[in-house]
Amino acid sequence: MTATDTRAASSSAPTPPPTDRPVRVLSFGQKLSKWDLKFSPYLYISPFFILFAIVGLFPIAFTAVISFQDWDLVRNEGEFIGFEQYIWILNNPQFWTALRNTFSIFLLSSIPQLAAAIFIAALLDRNIRAKTFWRMSVLVPFVMAPVAVALIFSNMFGDNHGLVNNILDSWFGIRIAWHVDPFWSHVAIATMVNFRWTGYNTLILLAAMQAIPRDYYEAATVDGAGPVRQFFSITMPSLKPTLIFVIVTSTIGGLQIFDEPRMYDNTGQGGPAQQWLTITLFLYNIGWGDWNFGRAAALAWILFLIILVIGVINLILTRTLVRDEGPRNPNKTRRKGRAR
Repeated sequence: MTATDTRAASSSAPTPPPTDRPVRVLSFGQKLSKWDLKFSPYLYISPFFILFAIVGLFPIAFTAVISFQDWDLVRNEGEFIGFEQYIWILNNPQFWTALRNTFSIFLLSSIPQLAAAIFIAALLDRNIRAKTFWRMSVLVPFVMAPVAVALIFSNMFGDNHGLVNNILDSWFGIRIAWHVDPFWSHVAIATMVNFRWTGYNTLILLAAMQAIPRDYYEAATVDGAGPVRQFFSITMPSLKPTLIFVIVTSTIGGLQIFDEPRMYDNTGQGGPAQQWLTITLFLYNIGWGDWNFGRAAALAWILFLIILVIGVINLILTRTLVRDEGPRNPNKTRRKGRAR
């Protein structure tokens, strides 16, 4: 081997790494910065969960304990009696009457409320004059106190000299016993609920409609789709996550209705024949009328299970009936088409 070959071989050989390379040591400030980046998000959201655990989870767990006891409020203690409170609730005819009234008012309020909210939101989503004024106006009923709304509407739906009966009598010659007939009392209470909550749900749906990319509507217009076809093919599928939220919250609120039936008459007992007695009103009468907080706690947990079951059913039906809108990014669709 010549000297030239020796130099070439030595130059092409890998250079060994230096053995005296210093070891990098993180300072306390660098470690603190790393810990801050890792744990600070949990620290920022911890006050909510701590407060929720104190004022939310603890009362729920404490209510579950009380529901299995014959609770004495004076001594602040009780005797364990098992499922007797639940059995008493389920064997009480008033519970089934309250359950029927609750579902009747819930259906009469939630379904028209949701349909009206979608319709009004679709109108407000269009380019109309003074749209900010109209969008803020739909929220005015929600700002009103529920007691004030209940007092006004209970007088409007009066049996003798109510505004609604006076109009019906002058126009059609009929009068309705709003505080006697169970169905019409449910209609009156559902009207109060719809008056308060339709605007709130409208603004939520309107915000979701404005988040839909306008390119979809422009492309549909070029393809010849009219407003109705665009609504059912673009708007409704894009509202699926928001509709699930609105339906679930409406279900929870509808099954927990209290203020409207409580203020519908002067006694607040759900009517002389329990025509509009709801579960929450029945719970209130047991807890603060009979001072039996064990039975009231058991009824509260039964209501919780009912709301949970109905909420899951609504979630499944919403996902089934409202199809998904597909990928929101049109570039993803193009890349998938090219890959195929």
